[in-house]
Amino acid sequence: MKKEVIILLVLSALTVSAAELDTNLIQKVTGLTGKMNAEEGVFKVTSPRNDVKVSVDKWQMPPFMGLTSWAAFKLGMKEDTMVMGDLVLFQDEVNAAMSAALDNGLNVTALHNHFFFDDPKVYFMHIGGDGKTGTLARGVKAALDAAKKVRGENPTPEKAFLGDIPAQNSISAEPLQQILNQKGEAKDGMFKAVIGRKAKMPCGCEVGKEMGVNTWAAFAGTDANAVVDGDFAVLEDELQPVLKSLRKGGISIVAIHHHMTHENPRYVFLHYWGKGKAADLASVLAATVKTQQAVKQTASR
Repeated sequence: MKKEVIILLVLSALTVSAAELDTNLIQKVTGLTGKMNAEEGVFKVTSPRNDVKVSVDKWQMPPFMGLTSWAAFKLGMKEDTMVMGDLVLFQDEVNAAMSAALDNGLNVTALHNHFFFDDPKVYFMHIGGDGKTGTLARGVKAALDAAKKVRGENPTPEKAFLGDIPAQNSISAEPLQQILNQKGEAKDGMFKAVIGRKAKMPCGCEVGKEMGVNTWAAFAGTDANAVVDGDFAVLEDELQPVLKSLRKGGISIVAIHHHMTHENPRYVFLHYWGKGKAADLASVLAATVKTQQAVKQTASR
């Protein structure tokens, strides 16, 4: 009898708690209509991408088939509310939406494609966070509004970043090595630096730099007009600070995902792309590496 009473009390508490989620506030702040799943205590708002026609495999895809942005809210255990979501974005919207999300209290947890042969190309940015209901809702709205602003200024998604890349490469390696505090490799006027990290795989094998557990940066173009691309290997606690540092420095994020499974510690890999003066780009990367190291040092104390 005691067990039954306890179960009823728990179920009753969960029902009351779910009813405390301020769904009206969420709808008012986001400007989106939502639905409550009473069984899970989750309130989800949605925003279909019907402003741009998207074809996948030469078929015009309705938003119902996976082209709808959403954010789901439920009561939190540590904070008032938690949110998880997935925003449907075109390539030229991604970094504006990401900066808006990061600047407004949300975490960005993944960035990837869901389709092949989509036109225009569509990317999906996953978000999450814990905090005040209104703050989280404002973060969702800010990210969506940033994407809308991009589309409002140009209805057709862009197919390239601004600025041309020089046809001939003539990057000066030594200044970049000094800025990055890392020796690298030069080839045909290009420069690449690689920083290794370590992980243990399920077999007990240790993997590192040459097995792909690394942060790297490759520069091409000229010292005055360069392009940089690369990858940051980050622990989960390092991801948000690294994203914020790169975006603050004007570096675009083009993917966030994993490269392995069951490794220890767990790594997330983020890929980036930037244009500008080579030294300026290198300085942003150097500052980001320092930010990453600071997180690691704090966690080890």
